[in-house]
Amino acid sequence: MLRAWMVVIGLSLVATINTPIYAKDLPDFTELAEKHGAEVVNISVTQSVRGNVGMSPFPGLEGDEQMQEFFKRFGIPLMPGQGGSPQPDYKSQSLGSGFIISSDGYILTNAHVVNEADEVIVKLSDKREFKAQIIGIDRRTDVALVKIEASALPKAIIGDPTKLKVGEWVAAIGSPFGLENTMTVGIVSAKGRALPQENFVPFIQTDVAINPGNSGGPLFNLAGEVVGINSQIYSRSGGSMGLSFAIPIDVAIDVSNQLKANGKITRGWLGIAIQEITKELAESFGMKNTNGALVAGVEKNGPADKGGLEAGDVITKFDGKPIAISADLPRVVGATKPGKIAAVEILRKGSAKTLNMGVGEMPSDAVEVAQNNKATPKAEANKIGLTLKELSLQQKKKLNGKNGLLVTEVAGAAAQAGIRRGDVILGLNNSESQSVEQFNKQVNALAAGKTVAVLVQRGENTLYVPIKIAK
Repeated sequence: MLRAWMVVIGLSLVATINTPIYAKDLPDFTELAEKHGAEVVNISVTQSVRGNVGMSPFPGLEGDEQMQEFFKRFGIPLMPGQGGSPQPDYKSQSLGSGFIISSDGYILTNAHVVNEADEVIVKLSDKREFKAQIIGIDRRTDVALVKIEASALPKAIIGDPTKLKVGEWVAAIGSPFGLENTMTVGIVSAKGRALPQENFVPFIQTDVAINPGNSGGPLFNLAGEVVGINSQIYSRSGGSMGLSFAIPIDVAIDVSNQLKANGKITRGWLGIAIQEITKELAESFGMKNTNGALVAGVEKNGPADKGGLEAGDVITKFDGKPIAISADLPRVVGATKPGKIAAVEILRKGSAKTLNMGVGEMPSDAVEVAQNNKATPKAEANKIGLTLKELSLQQKKKLNGKNGLLVTEVAGAAAQAGIRRGDVILGLNNSESQSVEQFNKQVNALAAGKTVAVLVQRGENTLYVPIKIAK
């Protein structure tokens, strides 16, 4: 009797396991692949590379075209030949993806796919090949527009990435490792991701398998609309690890329209350095929350300087648009037309204030800022572990006349907070540092347990460093 009962249970379990309970809830991507695969292209790039001396760090992979895009992306050279003999100039080839945005041959891809290319060949899904012209490249957003001489091409339907929801299904089509028209699927993992050195793109994060060769290919929603351009992956192995990032298509289309019309991108610019507001910094400034972008530095005679913005101000709204985190500001300012007078809402020393300032045009090259790394004779350390020296006239000149105190030694709370020898202290909270004596007097007067924000110049950057006074 017991035996028969166990058999019944066993049969029941098998039946349950074999029943496709969740299958009806999974999306079907077959129609998407059939209807929209022809909109995706394979891009082959040839680039002249000057010869060098030395052995390839990866012998045997020099001729592997499918791997070139990966190594190029991470700055790893693949030199032909063996040994340490001089190498002649040679042609480097790499592969990427793209997609058609107009029936007369305009194609979107990544800037890093076609950057510095001598020749760009576009291969369609019907195996036709065309030599492409690079219309324009924008490295800041990693978007490029190329053109082939063709007509009646199947063009992609452009979607609205602002309507994407976390958890929504998406699909990528591209040429990973040269395998053309490969589809991979996944979900939206996050929206509005800010990545290091990528201030102008609110990336769409997905867990779609993206690999070398997928760069520049489209990210589709279930309706078959392109919502992004697959651009970057996080990987320790060179392959997919479930962390990929796509440029929202509205950002890319705006860039492509400017490239098509002018061959370049014009962006708004204020001339400031900003940083994220941490809980500790908010406490030191007497703020109730961490919303906004903290102004860590203002370029002399720049738009922000002329408009009255100061280091230590917190920008909460720009031109009517709220600034929740510091990464919001570069995108909002960059999208503003140069010359426009924008209302900037700020918090200054705990009080709300509105400034009206003209938006400048972003320079093509970064503004050079002085570096101060020389050690000076040791002096007495202050309460937070900083040993300081006042700047020379020459050093002040390099800082556009700003006062500052050079850190010659660092220990204690300041060292734990991340201040380094060679940093220049510009101020304490919202007060400028005029002298070592004044700064030390202010620090020594602080109560134990209080958090103070120290404004630091480090190389080309300025930032606030929160330091808690030891009890």
